[in-house]
Amino acid sequence: MISTADELRARLADARAAAPQGARIALISTIGALHDGHIDLVHRAREVADIVVVSVFVNPLRFATTAEFAAYPRTPDEDARLLESLGVDVVFMPDAAELLPNGTATTKVSAGDLGLRYEGRARPFYFDGLLTVEAKLLNLVRPDVAVYGERDPQRIFLVRRMIRDLCFDVEVATVETVRGDDGLPVSTRVGMLEDRDLAAAGLLPAALDAAASNADRGVDACIAAAQSTLMGEPRIRLEYLSVVDPGSFLPVDEGHRGPALALIAASVAGHRFIDSAQIYID
Repeated sequence: MISTADELRARLADARAAAPQGARIALISTIGALHDGHIDLVHRAREVADIVVVSVFVNPLRFATTAEFAAYPRTPDEDARLLESLGVDVVFMPDAAELLPNGTATTKVSAGDLGLRYEGRARPFYFDGLLTVEAKLLNLVRPDVAVYGERDPQRIFLVRRMIRDLCFDVEVATVETVRGDDGLPVSTRVGMLEDRDLAAAGLLPAALDAAASNADRGVDACIAAAQSTLMGEPRIRLEYLSVVDPGSFLPVDEGHRGPALALIAASVAGHRFIDSAQIYID
């Protein structure tokens, strides 16, 4: 485990020197509290690259308040042991001062108008902070491929766009969302729910399934079916439910035909959940 940019550069130089010519590097950027979904990311990274780098950094720019930032679970020792057991070549765990020496970033990457939609509407600071640190990590590691989970497709869309716009020479690989028996994406928040709240949260992926099942009836029917699944459950506070075009991440109209993404975000017992599903509208 290393914690400074200088150590990271030195370790990467050693790894490249020891690897066969043409060896590829994969980067997985995380905010820690690792779970089964992250394990799948490591396995995917090993499939597409020879050297795997995992960063663990609780990015303060992604949080609305200092209290929210302080409350985020931190398990660095457990994370380090897990990554070591998976054979990760480089584990980078910087503190905030290393990546944000002034406590913030005076130069930031802007997510633009799309950064204020969906997740950005609830957290207007979120994507600018995410992309700013992501750009720093891509610059430090210089990976051939960056690996992301599909649970947050808006993040992937914006990272791909940043890579294109800023001319980063890196591919993007994705991994399907890892789900529990209840259909919920595996996350630290799921483990914090009581049984009755867990049952309520399970209606969120069920709503996406309902949207997919009604895709042959058009966009409005998809949304109506998803909304119907959530009706009568007072523990769910719905934030957004939408169907978007994967190519633009903008809402589709009733006449849309072809691939689409169904998005949902809601709070259950004070914990916020997001989920998505690929659908095809006939």
